[in-house]
Amino acid sequence: MLLRKETRAKFISQLETIFPNATIKEAEVDALWFARDSREGREAWELRLISQNAYGLFETFEPEEEEEDREDLRLEMEARLRDYASSKNNA
Repeated sequence: MLLRKETRAKFISQLETIFPNATIKEAEVDALWFARDSREGREAWELRLISQNAYGLFETFEPEEEEEDREDLRLEMEARLRDYASSKNNA
């Protein structure tokens, strides 16, 4: 989970109860990561913005892809989501 400081403070006890194994990371946006197996042994990752406007980013990773490369791409996805949310808030 990516949560703004104020969101985390407001909902932390409920989130820890509902998602006891989730990692919560402080961020500039509220968003959730989802991962699942995909076709041909790939792994699919989706980053969903928590807001009234549905928005998400999606990427698949090859089975042999290094974890460092995966993490770099996930961080890039977080930056793109943050940029999107920021542009919507400033519009």
